[in-house]
Amino acid sequence: MSNTASINPLTQRSNEKKPVPKDIQGMLKDPRIHAELSLALPKHMTPDRLARIALTEFRKTPKLAQCEPKSFLGAVIQCAQLGLEPGNSLGHAYILPFDRRENVNGKWQTVGTDAQLIIGYRGMIDLARRSGQIMSLQAHAVYEGDHFDFAYGLDERLSHIPTSDIEKRGGLIAVYAVAKLVGGGHQIEVMWRSDVEQIQKQSKAGNNGPWKTHFEEMAKKTVIRRLFKYLPVSVEIQRATMLDENAESGAQDNRGFYGEATGDVFDGEYEQQSDAKKAESANQPEAQGEEQPGMFEGAQ
Repeated sequence: MSNTASINPLTQRSNEKKPVPKDIQGMLKDPRIHAELSLALPKHMTPDRLARIALTEFRKTPKLAQCEPKSFLGAVIQCAQLGLEPGNSLGHAYILPFDRRENVNGKWQTVGTDAQLIIGYRGMIDLARRSGQIMSLQAHAVYEGDHFDFAYGLDERLSHIPTSDIEKRGGLIAVYAVAKLVGGGHQIEVMWRSDVEQIQKQSKAGNNGPWKTHFEEMAKKTVIRRLFKYLPVSVEIQRATMLDENAESGAQDNRGFYGEATGDVFDGEYEQQSDAKKAESANQPEAQGEEQPGMFEGAQ
């Protein structure tokens, strides 16, 4: 008689570590992914809700199915860390597909599609209010028919009375943001349209996507982002600003937030590109993003 103990195949299989799914929908439904998301989420959000919202956005934008799954999950993780919900319901952030292009034998070619996290201007405002150091933050657009007057300096002032005649208000000429601080005082930032257009020209997606379909909302976000440089901001705001600037330059890479070898998430940290890599990115053709219907829409 053999002394070898019999092994129950069912018990053996149950003790084996089940690999994390490789597809986006499987990842978002995996309990282990939910558990990792819960470690980063603030108290007002749950991993189940974030996963459902992310799955809805995935189904609404067909090209997201072409994205590398790790980049999509990485964008969801970024939302979790910032406490922002992706999608149109709140307008906090958007997960959009962008073609990844690389220089192959001297020619720029599309080598894949990645999901990138775009922070909406409402998401910026929500982060500012949550910091506990800012009482209120507003951003508005100024049109040719509006009464608008402002001045910097010791007698700083700002007055904006929008025209009631929408049909004759003319084109957008400026945007501004105003923040009231908890300890008293305020900070304003004004950008003329030409200032905003300079930022648009530097964006890899400046000729398509929301810059073309929702210019006013992108302009508001731009002036808020500039205002943040003069405010007491939180780590979350700093991170959101960095993510947004990297998305504008085409340098955002969310794939490192998923561990290919171990199946774990949160194993990667964002790394700043080297000067040589930045120079290469600057010469790269513009990223092609797919428009998401309704993004940035709605009242402030």
